[in-house]
Amino acid sequence: APCATKCVEGDAVKIILMSVFVDDQEKAKDFYTRVLGFLPKNDSPVGNYRWLTVVSPEGPDDVELLLEPNDNPIAQAYQQGLHAQKIAAATFGVEDVHREYVRLKELGVQFTLEPAKMGPVNIAVFDDTCGNLIQIASPA
Repeated sequence: APCATKCVEGDAVKIILMSVFVDDQEKAKDFYTRVLGFLPKNDSPVGNYRWLTVVSPEGPDDVELLLEPNDNPIAQAYQQGLHAQKIAAATFGVEDVHREYVRLKELGVQFTLEPAKMGPVNIAVFDDTCGNLIQIASPA
């Protein structure tokens, strides 16, 4: 895509890390790896917390998802506000929302929105057990 402002070829900005606030890092690591199928990438102590990241098995050297503690009151308010308004904290792409919905339901995942067509995509929304609603999406 062409640059909206002046840019030099090769100046592309790349997403390397995104965060999702979690109320319990160990519980989040279990859910995101065992249930969703992400792979652990980093798990290092940082004070009272951990630098805990997971990655997609399809792109282990691509974007990392930081499972960030919500210990800060602002983070808690943000997370709780999103959840109360039924706004997903993140959207993950899947090949087939309907198939992933069935797989996750069989693992006990609680959905707040069953698969639905929204324009060019199918979506569903579930609770990640760590304070977030997560949306999955696939082409319609």
